Amino acid sequence: MRTFDRSGRPPWYHGQVGEQALRVLHLYPKQDYFTGAAIQLRELAWAQREQGHEVVVATRPSADWVARTREAGLAHYELPMSSEVDLRSARRLVTIIRRHRIQVVHAHKGRARTLALIAGLFVRIPALVLHRGVSFPLDAFNRLGYATRRVHAVIVVSTSIKERLVASGIPARKIHVMYPSVDTRVFHPGVDGDGVRAELGFAPDDFVVTQIGVRSWKGNDDVIDAMAQVLPKAPHARLLIVGARNPAGLQARGDGHGIRDAVRIVGYRQDIPNVLKASDCCIDASWKGLGLTGTLPEALAVGRPVLGSDLEGHPEVALPGRTGYLFTPRDPASIAEMILKLANDPVAARAMGEEGRALVLREFDTTVRARRTEALYRSLLAAPGAA
Repeated sequence: MRTFDRSGRPPWYHGQVGEQALRVLHLYPKQDYFTGAAIQLRELAWAQREQGHEVVVATRPSADWVARTREAGLAHYELPMSSEVDLRSARRLVTIIRRHRIQVVHAHKGRARTLALIAGLFVRIPALVLHRGVSFPLDAFNRLGYATRRVHAVIVVSTSIKERLVASGIPARKIHVMYPSVDTRVFHPGVDGDGVRAELGFAPDDFVVTQIGVRSWKGNDDVIDAMAQVLPKAPHARLLIVGARNPAGLQARGDGHGIRDAVRIVGYRQDIPNVLKASDCCIDASWKGLGLTGTLPEALAVGRPVLGSDLEGHPEVALPGRTGYLFTPRDPASIAEMILKLANDPVAARAMGEEGRALVLREFDTTVRARRTEALYRSLLAAPGAA
């Protein structure tokens, strides 16, 4: 685990350019507002605004972003960002940087990075920071985009992603690990989960295993297959999968195992803190591409233990026997074994949830992340030639 001093500053922080407010542009080449990447951007930007910095957000056209940034008092711009060589968006980006005298451009996603690099040919960007939350291998084009000296720092969400980037030839000194943030004022043990349990038809003694997010590589099928092995030994176990665009497809897999009554598949929800509190544990069975799944620390924040596939950033949050368990990716038998460990030992499960809450407050809290990000920004701006 990384170490920080009492101010929250990491060991690579050696100075600052005064304590005046910073002028930061967050560039997000998508329009979604409720996905994990959007939530992470939003929590960081909002926290920076609360710290007194001037924060500007640019996204693709989105009514949600327009309304929410207005409510928060943040400047917001809509850019098409239709491709990585969208010159119209790059020109508008130059205007935004000049208008707000931006010091730090924080690019979320590869397209944002490329557009910022194009804009940087026409306007000075004192600090260009990239955010990477996935572990997919870099192709030659993306490797160049990370390695260029015009990119001053790369923030990654887990140590494993940093190791992959270093193995790809990106200098280690340029890469900084900052875990996904959790707003612990929203995700906390006091939120109500009883309403969600009643709504979804779970009995008080049901052991509810929840997976949030549906993708081909999320391992949803593996979790359903695992539940078919769990139920003969733990008839009170139940599975909830949240975020399905087509619930019927996953429900059919459960039906094929004859476990329809034990499986609930629902679409997107905005009451995720309540959903997690209504659960007895949270699972992520992703088998590729992930960095560190945000729902795992969110579950720990409300006091629930977690289960994760043993790869990428999961070992940094699902600490075996302390905050949850790890299992072999794409192995329903291994998943079933870990679900049964929690389902059959509720006392240990509660203790893991409590230790997990402490871990989140120490390493994942939104305020902590914002403070550490600010320290990185200031150290970049203090570098020779970055004024």
